[in-house]
Amino acid sequence: MAQCEMCGKEVASPKTVKIEGAEIDVCDDCADFGTEVQTDSSSSTSTKYSTSSSSSSGSSGSSGSSASGGSSGGRRRRDMFDEMEELVGDYDTRIRNARESEGLSQEELADDLNEKASVIRKLERGDSLPSDDVREKLERKLGITLTESGGEADDTEWSSESDSAGLTLGDKVKRKGDGS
Repeated sequence: MAQCEMCGKEVASPKTVKIEGAEIDVCDDCADFGTEVQTDSSSSTSTKYSTSSSSSSGSSGSSGSSASGGSSGGRRRRDMFDEMEELVGDYDTRIRNARESEGLSQEELADDLNEKASVIRKLERGDSLPSDDVREKLERKLGITLTESGGEADDTEWSSESDSAGLTLGDKVKRKGDGS
């Protein structure tokens, strides 16, 4: 039995609904908060979107492009963030240690990179994140790596062992009609 991704209720047959741009499986009660996503299996078009209140299939300015929605079997959708590099957690320590091992002061490093010394100070304290440009300059100058590949990230923190484990969106959201 599936679980409503909004309120957590056990549901025999959840509805796929688009809420704020995200497609989630919800119970009948929570389906009112979004637009139901209906797949038309007999047609060659991939996905049709219609609101649960109006089911008229009149002319809908359809162009040659098909909507890219719905899940296709067990295949995971390709995410742009999978290919992005992520800044390492100890970037501040790596920058400071590399600068000190080169025998440079913060001001000297800043001059070499054509940046302000305050930028280097903030980075070494961990008060700010380096822009891609500054990160690349630091990596080249100091011979360090400040990123890790996003594609190799461990997705276990986003998945659960069973359908009933953990919190749902409904555990955190207050609905307008709730008195609490």
